[in-house]
Amino acid sequence: MALCIDTFSNSDGGFPFFKAAGHPASAPLIIKLLKRLSKANKVAIYDPLGFANGFFEIYSSNEITIADVYVQDLNNIGKQILGCTSEPITNLIYSEADFVLIIAFDTTKILSDIKHLVPSKCKVLSLDEARLNENRLTNKSRYLDSLNFATNFAWFRDIKDDHGNSLHTRLVSANYWYRYGSKNITFWLILFDDNGEIIAEWDQKITDSPVGITIDSAEIRERFQLGDFTGQLLVHVLGVKGHDIVKYALDTYSDNPLDLSCTHDSNAWPADFYAGIPAPKSDEKVIIWIQNSHPAPIPAGAVRINLMGHNNQAASLNKEIPPFGSYPLSISDLLPNAIWPQQIELTAGKHFTRPRYEILKSFTDGTIKHRLAHANIERVDLSPDPEIEKISNLMGKGFLLPAPILPASKFLTTILPTPMALTQEKLPITALFYNYLGKKVAEFEFGEILRTDSFEITSDIIGDCGLDEKAGHVELIYNFSIATHSVDGWLHALIRYEDKATGHVAESSFGAHIFNTVLTWNGEPQSYSSNPPGLTTRLFLRTASSMGISSLAVGGEGADTFCHLIYPASTPWHTESNTEVILYASSGKQIASRKINIACGGSKYFLISEIFEEDERKAAYQIDGVNNGYIIIRDTTCRLFGYHGLISACGKAFSLDHMFGF
Repeated sequence: MALCIDTFSNSDGGFPFFKAAGHPASAPLIIKLLKRLSKANKVAIYDPLGFANGFFEIYSSNEITIADVYVQDLNNIGKQILGCTSEPITNLIYSEADFVLIIAFDTTKILSDIKHLVPSKCKVLSLDEARLNENRLTNKSRYLDSLNFATNFAWFRDIKDDHGNSLHTRLVSANYWYRYGSKNITFWLILFDDNGEIIAEWDQKITDSPVGITIDSAEIRERFQLGDFTGQLLVHVLGVKGHDIVKYALDTYSDNPLDLSCTHDSNAWPADFYAGIPAPKSDEKVIIWIQNSHPAPIPAGAVRINLMGHNNQAASLNKEIPPFGSYPLSISDLLPNAIWPQQIELTAGKHFTRPRYEILKSFTDGTIKHRLAHANIERVDLSPDPEIEKISNLMGKGFLLPAPILPASKFLTTILPTPMALTQEKLPITALFYNYLGKKVAEFEFGEILRTDSFEITSDIIGDCGLDEKAGHVELIYNFSIATHSVDGWLHALIRYEDKATGHVAESSFGAHIFNTVLTWNGEPQSYSSNPPGLTTRLFLRTASSMGISSLAVGGEGADTFCHLIYPASTPWHTESNTEVILYASSGKQIASRKINIACGGSKYFLISEIFEEDERKAAYQIDGVNNGYIIIRDTTCRLFGYHGLISACGKAFSLDHMFGF
């Protein structure tokens, strides 16, 4: 029941056809077109670009009498398409069909090329009947330009919980397309409820400057007079240049200052499998939010979960999920014996983008805290590669996964490696611990972990090694000295942080990359905006609404912002970074800047209230009367990896996730 559609290739990027065909503004027009064809005696399909099978994965052909399927490429003649043996388009002249449907957009030339082959009584239709309005297109001459479909989904909720607290969601980003020359940017926003019904739709014009952008569920609820909702927000950015990926940070907050968490964008391309989802502890409930990305229902039984490495024991969700609908799948409902630190593998069949999971933690006083995090895409296109070990003589540590170690006297840091490719049967892993100066202070050997293992360690194992009072970081690397199996470079882990005094928890997960070496291998070190190696930094740091000004902090929105920057290096690089921390107002005006230096192999943790004066933060807050200020981390000498989060006014809650770059 997986969808046989092309969504993304790690070599070619995203495929825009499925976004175009499945866009919620086009879907009603396509359904109307297919209903018209259902009344015909016979319909011929012309599939010049190979889209037909994928198109009818999203839309049903059951009501249409398909008589013939025609193709243009000789290599595709004789293939089974929609239950028919495909014929050369030159045979169309003999067709008895009432209609021929061209499964393509931009069909003026396509139709011109075959016009002489169309029988006189046959009418020609195409997907151009369902094009978006011209004013919604960035490139009007090429419909399937990826810049026309710069879209992403966001989990979006505004409800009252069982204790009467309002739970809100805030999406935060910036006009990073401005640096590529984009003008007249518009955010086209469509909000779906859990049944997939559109409950709000609006345009948000973006100023021609690097402005901050905030979309808050509480404000949207009030503007459109909505009741409680949990669903998804489609963000379609119009007028973009240089970058078709929509990135954002996503905060969840509440009237209760102890409810605070964050995550980030969901990746815009539905995948076959997701992993890195934790099983619940005894005092937790873990919900996987299944959010349909298509205008077709997810069939009952199509979504399955299993303990990692136990695919033959998968449990199915026997419920249909409507088009663009959302469903809270409780792990315990399908796998009642699953318990932390076990991990969950999710079979998604390309029905939805990378899902959020929500953890509801119960406390002895009856309160429940909510926190949100994301699963990761489990790769189906990777195989173990012996070359990764061979290049270690030139790439040093090679692939490494950096993550913060918060001060051990206050926080317990938990590290759980998570298999993230179908072929990962063994993972030979070592954890290296560094202080902020880049000095290695401890090391832990995981050994060669099996796919079925769920082996966690905590920061307690390293004892007092200088990380008790000052933050440092950990790097997970491959240990080839114990490896009996090749690796693939897609090393992932879930990192969890618990406040020892309050029990508040935040977590994030990420994968390994090669950092800061001029040599390249298979696209590494990764670059956001050019060819590898990526040896510079541009990271987005969203800020607390109150900009760390105590008199402005309200509710549970977060009163201050922290940032933890890590300078990882696979091989020795510049001795220290030359990093600029730049504070912007919501208007995009630069307010202030600070220089910091981070030792190679080291890290730096800071609060924005420590690095910028209060009058500077007030200026960023007050301009235009809108608190969409933000910070850019910029370094032209090295690639940094960053984590950010908010801290509540009472100091008892915090959020944490890795930052995004562009």
